[in-house]
Amino acid sequence: MNVFRFAPMLLLFFAFSMGMAAEPRITWHGQSYFELVTSKGTRVVFDPHAIENFGKQPASADLVLLSHPHTDHTRLEVLENAGKFEVVRGWKEQKGSAQRTVFNAVDQPFKDLRILSVPSFHDDQGGLKRGQNTIWVVEADGLKFAHLGDLGHVLTQAQLKYLKDVDVLMIPVGGVYTLNGTEARTVATQVAPRRLILPMHYGCKVYEDLLPPDEFLDEQPSGSVERLKGNSITVSKDMPPAWRIRLLNHEPLKNP
Repeated sequence: MNVFRFAPMLLLFFAFSMGMAAEPRITWHGQSYFELVTSKGTRVVFDPHAIENFGKQPASADLVLLSHPHTDHTRLEVLENAGKFEVVRGWKEQKGSAQRTVFNAVDQPFKDLRILSVPSFHDDQGGLKRGQNTIWVVEADGLKFAHLGDLGHVLTQAQLKYLKDVDVLMIPVGGVYTLNGTEARTVATQVAPRRLILPMHYGCKVYEDLLPPDEFLDEQPSGSVERLKGNSITVSKDMPPAWRIRLLNHEPLKNP
């Protein structure tokens, strides 16, 4: 028997038996719709949409985090395991009024992660134009992920306190309803994520209702920007700290 033939399988077996886990993986499905899978397989979905231009991508969740109640951020029906996930909204209805909402303060564990909500606004006028927005902070696998939702303003010192030592920043850059490119550069600099910046909520070839990411990418440090062919990326604590901007494709690789 040729033992070398089975060497790859043996290495894989020993890796799992020694407790070596997969790295957390982030997948982008267009707009602000992200899917984070931890090393233990816990699936967190942010702001799912049903915009036909992006096509239907299969996704399931254990936990869904919603930043605000607009319909392109709350389409739970697109997930394949309907009714089998927990939903945490960044808002709740104000007592006595179904039309008004208040911020939902969340700081709690969920399986192998911890989630925290940070109050913010969808505009730069204290929510008078577009209402409230929730920034979600998720800690998992020794890493800190921040999803800014439809943020419409630069951050305050009070908000930045909760975004200290963020590793991965998911940030809107397409203007019109959120931060534009210049404002997003300011916010990214404020947060100073240690490992990855993932632009979101911008215009692309299949969806042109928003501005493209060009303004955000202007004047970025040389070599810091990379456009990926697929819609997923892994992140690890072992990734050296650096200013990295990665633009994900909304479609998965055809031949991974």
